[in-house]
Amino acid sequence: MNPHFRDVAIPNDWDRSGLPGWAYHSDALLELEKEHLFRTHWQIAGHVSDVPNPGDYLTMDVVGERALIVRGKDGIVRGFHNLCRHRGSRVVADNQGHCANALVCPFHGWVYNLDGTLRGAARPRSFPELDKTEFGLKPLDLEIWMGFIFIRFRDGGPQPAVADLLKPIEAEFAPYRAAEMVPSWGIWTQKSPVNWKSVRDVDNEGYHVAMAHPALQDLYGSTYYDEPFINGVSRSFATYNPHAGRRWSVRNYVRIAPQPDYLPDAQKKAWIYYGLFPNAVIAVTPESVQFYQEFPLSTGETLLRGAIYRYADESREQAAARYLAFRIDRDTMAEDVQLSVWSNESMLSEAFAGFYMSDLEYGVRTHHDHLRQQLPVLSLEAQPAEKDMEALNAALLSRV
Repeated sequence: MNPHFRDVAIPNDWDRSGLPGWAYHSDALLELEKEHLFRTHWQIAGHVSDVPNPGDYLTMDVVGERALIVRGKDGIVRGFHNLCRHRGSRVVADNQGHCANALVCPFHGWVYNLDGTLRGAARPRSFPELDKTEFGLKPLDLEIWMGFIFIRFRDGGPQPAVADLLKPIEAEFAPYRAAEMVPSWGIWTQKSPVNWKSVRDVDNEGYHVAMAHPALQDLYGSTYYDEPFINGVSRSFATYNPHAGRRWSVRNYVRIAPQPDYLPDAQKKAWIYYGLFPNAVIAVTPESVQFYQEFPLSTGETLLRGAIYRYADESREQAAARYLAFRIDRDTMAEDVQLSVWSNESMLSEAFAGFYMSDLEYGVRTHHDHLRQQLPVLSLEAQPAEKDMEALNAALLSRV
């Protein structure tokens, strides 16, 4: 019997409905989601191994914001808005790269030190004297947890410090030594033609695994279970089926995959997924760690983003297992994309009457409840006028 972390008893009389269909196609709601969810909650930008050396940088453009992560000469990883203090240009244009000892804006040549302070403006005599800190790059909230770099676009926010948020999973996650890992193939991105919540709805439950994911069902279907979102964190856990191996990738993965001594017995054959509200997952297998997340591009298009990390000194067996796990995940992702398209498009139909969920989909409900807590307008079955959405949500928040 696989171990549960928390009391996961499902109420007998829980509301099996989901979010109203209008919530997946409202432009006004999307703007509220960007502000109240994506800009104010912690987002994974990458891993410390993505910026291993002083001068290394990583960028992330999401929900109208531009983040710049850079390792300073002092070895400290810092986050800034990728926005020149002169006229707002990108300070760096590439997704990832290296600056020898300074960041130079490609528009007018303003120069910033790696700690974000202004080194100098081009043609400085054409300006009054500029304070190096006041005109430095605007910082982002940044915290590092087990090697993962978390940023927040708005100061403060409804979530606690990352270490406090993820305290419930710390003991289980720590043995993987994720902070020591290095990139496998770099950060990937992909676009999907659905609302971001449809991606999350599929990923937040395993009820569909038996029918829709033959590789996962072969690998761990009989042992898999979900734990719901509690205080912004969910957990899903599975170990290999006793007779896994009908499919080539699964058969060879189970045969090759290591059972490391540094992992507790319960985790030597486990695939574990930790959901982080509102839009991310950190997942572990015996040979690797990964993250993946979603960001809205519009009400009908979503950016998928993630990366897989490996041990720097991995064995040939670990490398082979990591590749086979990637093959399994690649097929699963393609299947989930199709499922999310079918679900999302139905919500435009007048025949759509909402969700009616199984006990095995309680994780979806708890994610929706977290959304309603931040955006109480989602509790309304009838769609408000787009022009009234922001004011109505603010009025409902004031009652909480």
